Amino acid sequence: MSVLKTSLILILSGCSLMLGAQNSAPSGLYKSSVFTPANGFTSGVEGPAVDKSGNIYAVNFNHQGTIGKITPDGTASIFIELPEGSIGNGIRFDSHGNMLIADYTKHNVLKVAMATKNVSVFAHEQTMHQPNDIAIDTKDRVYASDPDWKTGKGRIWRADLNGKVTLLDSLQGPANGIEVSADEKTLYVNAVPKVWAYDLLPDGNIGKKHLLIEFPEFGMDGMRCDIDGNLYIARFGKGTVVKVSPEGRVLQEIALKGKRPTNVAFGGKDGRTIYVTLQDQGNLESFVVELPGREWKMQLK
Repeated sequence: MSVLKTSLILILSGCSLMLGAQNSAPSGLYKSSVFTPANGFTSGVEGPAVDKSGNIYAVNFNHQGTIGKITPDGTASIFIELPEGSIGNGIRFDSHGNMLIADYTKHNVLKVAMATKNVSVFAHEQTMHQPNDIAIDTKDRVYASDPDWKTGKGRIWRADLNGKVTLLDSLQGPANGIEVSADEKTLYVNAVPKVWAYDLLPDGNIGKKHLLIEFPEFGMDGMRCDIDGNLYIARFGKGTVVKVSPEGRVLQEIALKGKRPTNVAFGGKDGRTIYVTLQDQGNLESFVVELPGREWKMQLK
């Protein structure tokens, strides 16, 4: 073999190795592990959210009607007790660091001032069945899913800063997970078996919708976007979290220890750790991904 041909083969081999290294995910990604002990939360565990200090919060720690706080090392305790009769579901943080909680039994979105732990009603709508999950944009407008489990239908609402609640749409399916895209031009809502993508307008209203993806088997629950707009969706009953591109293509499916994930949230020191609440385990699992979450980045501003 000539020296020239040998050199060309070596160069091409080196390029191939470099390309392979760029295309392969670093080791340690997408491998879920137990983050908190089983049964520390009730089967109503839901709504993970992470504050600026890296603490993780989820509803129904120890007993119903509480918000649990988990330190970055996995130590859990009761943060607050909700008002009597209130039970939380989805949790988000606004631009001022206030915690917002979907209170599905009292048809409220609650606001918690973190320094004082004072709980107030941010928005109330008696005609809501729930609300269930919530999402938030950079203008602190809250979007709420509202499933009617008895009829198998659902609705989407928006709550503005003044507490006014507006019905955005009705769905032929129990609206559940909800999220705003990284560029805030899309509102995602899932209603089993479909995930819908709505045009999100600058005034907080919605325009046309299209089908992003459909999963004919198993259920879906909460979901979050990373900074590139990829959507991470809890696959209830399947025991996975699926990563879906903005074009509706499945990019990754992460196997969990538990089988009934209810929601996900980004956190960790660099925003690349995903925390998952598990109904059947009464705990949280976590795994690391390539990119930080949209909301985690929002909190840095």
